[in-house]
Amino acid sequence: MKYNKLIPELSVSDINISKEFYLNIGFQIKYEREESKFCFLELEGNQIMIEEINNNWNTGKLEYPFGRGINISMTIDDIEEYYSKLKSKNIKMFLDLEVHSYRVDNKIYEDKEFLIQDPDGYLLRFND
Repeated sequence: MKYNKLIPELSVSDINISKEFYLNIGFQIKYEREESKFCFLELEGNQIMIEEINNNWNTGKLEYPFGRGINISMTIDDIEEYYSKLKSKNIKMFLDLEVHSYRVDNKIYEDKEFLIQDPDGYLLRFND
């Protein structure tokens, strides 16, 4: 298995609820340690880890929504198809599919993207 150089690990309130959510939106379990309430997930090369809150990594009190001030951006091959798939599953959108322009130095790039929240409130941004 190839590991990305950067892999976010999210503290979650209930590993089973989070696993069900991530599997429902298309992630696959690459491995898990049930005894530690830990799961490594992947979707089209996007990797995340989830672990039920264990107070090992907390820098302060966790309150919903978790991850305030951050969104996790993930590239999807066919963003429109993926968006439609999630809509058909009644996944609530935080931001519907839109085209946004971003300037990088003197060049403008356009991204189709949408955002959802996981059960603990983490923002997940999917783009092309």
